[in-house]
Amino acid sequence: MVQWTSAVGPAQLARLLNSQQDRPAGPGTRRPPAYRALADGIRLLVLEGRVPVAARLPAERELALALSVSRTTVAAAYEALRTEGFLESRRGAGSWTAVPAGNPLPARGLEPLPPEALGSMIDLGCAALPAPEPWLTRAVQGALEELPPYAHTHGDYPAGLPALRSMIAERYTARGIPTMPEQIMVTTGAMGAIDAICHLFGGRGERIAVESPSYANILQLMREAGARLVPVAMADGLAGWDMDRWRQVLRDAAPRIAYVVADFHNPTGALAGDDQRRQLVDAARSAGTVLVADETMTELWLEEGVEMPRPVCGFDPAGSTVITVGSASKAFWAGMRIGWVRAAPDVIRSLVAARAYADLGTPVLEQLAVNWLFSTGGWEQAVQVRREQALENREALVTAVRRELPTWEFDVPRGGLTLWVRAGGLSGSRLAEAGERVGVRVPSGPRFGVDGAFEGYVRLPFTVGGAVADEAAARLAAAARIVESGGTGGGEAPRTFVA
Repeated sequence: MVQWTSAVGPAQLARLLNSQQDRPAGPGTRRPPAYRALADGIRLLVLEGRVPVAARLPAERELALALSVSRTTVAAAYEALRTEGFLESRRGAGSWTAVPAGNPLPARGLEPLPPEALGSMIDLGCAALPAPEPWLTRAVQGALEELPPYAHTHGDYPAGLPALRSMIAERYTARGIPTMPEQIMVTTGAMGAIDAICHLFGGRGERIAVESPSYANILQLMREAGARLVPVAMADGLAGWDMDRWRQVLRDAAPRIAYVVADFHNPTGALAGDDQRRQLVDAARSAGTVLVADETMTELWLEEGVEMPRPVCGFDPAGSTVITVGSASKAFWAGMRIGWVRAAPDVIRSLVAARAYADLGTPVLEQLAVNWLFSTGGWEQAVQVRREQALENREALVTAVRRELPTWEFDVPRGGLTLWVRAGGLSGSRLAEAGERVGVRVPSGPRFGVDGAFEGYVRLPFTVGGAVADEAAARLAAAARIVESGGTGGGEAPRTFVA
């Protein structure tokens, strides 16, 4: 019986391994033997989920050729991994990745840390804040008052509650984008929206152009759907999109879909300007590419005086090119799993029809809660609370990181929830692993790229502030010392921390 469920080719594994760049060894630092470095590299890829568990690895000779090392080196690395429980083999079936007994399976996205672990671990993996009270409680109470008439129905609304669809349409119209309820479908979060769009337009093997870097969970969703991701590098710093690269990719690769975050991009925080948006819509239209604009961060400007550009769909008056995705999860609360799609009516009808074979609809009570927020002004007040909290956290985190890790580089965005940090020449993957040992959970840069890009980066969200931000930066500095010492830092025990 075959034990592996997928395979990693020698060229792909070589690219992933070659992306793991460490800082040059300092005086007196001993480099590990070549086989040990190779085994450690594969183990890191498995622990991060960048190589799946139960994935068949290349034969020793194939990987040796791809890496330009001896077969003996690969054989010794494979044997070390087998001894440690990260590899299993059987004659005639090859070798496949595994995790040692008792170890949790690695997540391929950025799953929230279990609440029971929060006492000893500072979680910088999930870019989400606690609910803005009292607005969550008030919204749920308002929803309960509106629930009785809906309780007498079957409760399935594949397009969403008519009242909420109308309210979302009115909000787009108020932003200068005339919209009818027929152009709106309510979904289970932005992830549900993008999953539906990918299944409608991007079948297995279709090309999808994505910003590089981009949101890790969306990239993984697209990989799982069988898409062929085409990365398009962002411009430097917070400058937004590199339009020359976008035009070239759209022209040469002709992707079926392009996915972008124009407003306070995740993870860089960049805000694309009006002219960039106009040019990208024009280029997508010319290429016949469906442009999916993710607006989940659009209301999270954090500084006075930020002039928000026109929505991406505002440059597509015919509605033939742009599909917009919105959500309550970032601006309000991640536990409120309400998202929506704005598109041409025929696209909405197709998405709704396909939903009969997916989730049938979105929970009614949560839709009523969001509708209550929109209709009473509670949304604006709650989002203002969210902005103030995120700004305070941003200032605390920036100050702490600059103090504890002065060689780390980043630009401070004017909105959103994340810092995109160049980690002073250190491997982001190794920092993430060392961070787990000292009590801070941080996602490494390669999670946000394609084929091992951004090894030298980590993403830091504005989810902690005050003394917790100070402690998080101190633990990151401890993780950096472990990486700089070649992993021999002793694994400082995490302290229990109470905010």
